Amino acid sequence: MSTPESVTSFTQSRSEIEHSLSIFLQDQRAQLAAIGTELDSVSTSLTEYVLNGGKRLRPLFAYWGFVGAGGIPNSAIIRACASLELIQACALIHDDVMDGSDTRRGFPAIHKKFASLHRDQGLSGDSDAFGISSAILLGDLALVWADKMFHASGVESDALIRSLPVFDEMRVEIMAGQYLDVLEQALASQSVERSLRVAQLKSAKYTVERPLHFGATLAGADQQLLESYSRYGMPLGESFQLRDDLLGVFGNPDETGKPAGDDLREGKRTVLIAATLERANGTQAAFIEQHLGRITLGVNDVMRMREIIIDTGAVAFVEQMIEDGLAKALSALEESQIERNASEHLAELALVAARRSL
Repeated sequence: MSTPESVTSFTQSRSEIEHSLSIFLQDQRAQLAAIGTELDSVSTSLTEYVLNGGKRLRPLFAYWGFVGAGGIPNSAIIRACASLELIQACALIHDDVMDGSDTRRGFPAIHKKFASLHRDQGLSGDSDAFGISSAILLGDLALVWADKMFHASGVESDALIRSLPVFDEMRVEIMAGQYLDVLEQALASQSVERSLRVAQLKSAKYTVERPLHFGATLAGADQQLLESYSRYGMPLGESFQLRDDLLGVFGNPDETGKPAGDDLREGKRTVLIAATLERANGTQAAFIEQHLGRITLGVNDVMRMREIIIDTGAVAFVEQMIEDGLAKALSALEESQIERNASEHLAELALVAARRSL
């Protein structure tokens, strides 16, 4: 259980979140085992998926949002904050299905893993269809588990009731953002403004602002503090997603756990791509449009697309947007009435989110 002294430890808060997730997932494995041994692959895969990787940013933002509102954490608060990681698991599993991604964090994506299980066991029917169906269900299960972990966290009933609207709204916003992401690809959008709107819903609010609000409402924060968290969280969340866009094109596969240029194969209509097309000449734009979204995109084509993105100045443009967002977030922290210890840790989290390499 956390104590007031442990509030000063950034590493300890992450460790406590990790431990809470591990205990919860162990309990859920036992429940599934009681239903039937056929579910062993489900519980094992979902447990490994959640625990093997991830920075726990959303639970950490919730935790420090709680502390910043004057709350003293305990094991119940840790469990409530940790539940947000299961929403993230749902989003990632479904995202990999929609994008047709082969890997996640250096391991086979869930739909690929279950397709392989189907083939290895010589089961009847189409292996890929089985893998996709399984991934949809595992993603749904992760979302159900998020509810279960939060509702059974042990937080006081008044705090639970206060924070439920934020918890619900966060899930609505991420689903809306995911749909808009799919729609923008279908529309072949070339608008920085439209792509940024998707980033705000799909990632900015869900990764930073809403977790902060979630933690703050658990502590009984007033509207003024929630607004302070928004002034910090929204620009930082945008920077987080913009960094993710850069990593999706230029990230090192050994660090990101995904193939080089994976966003280009998936045809992601990110701010980076929109900025490229706005600045590209006719030949450059034609090459990008011709190759963006090609699953069979080769290394040479990825390299050429990277060159165009750099040459148009789109990378420099996005990097500046990231730094501007980070500066706004840190400035908002300095001007807020957030508890000092939490403010220092939120500043550290801001640097991790905006300048990470994976």
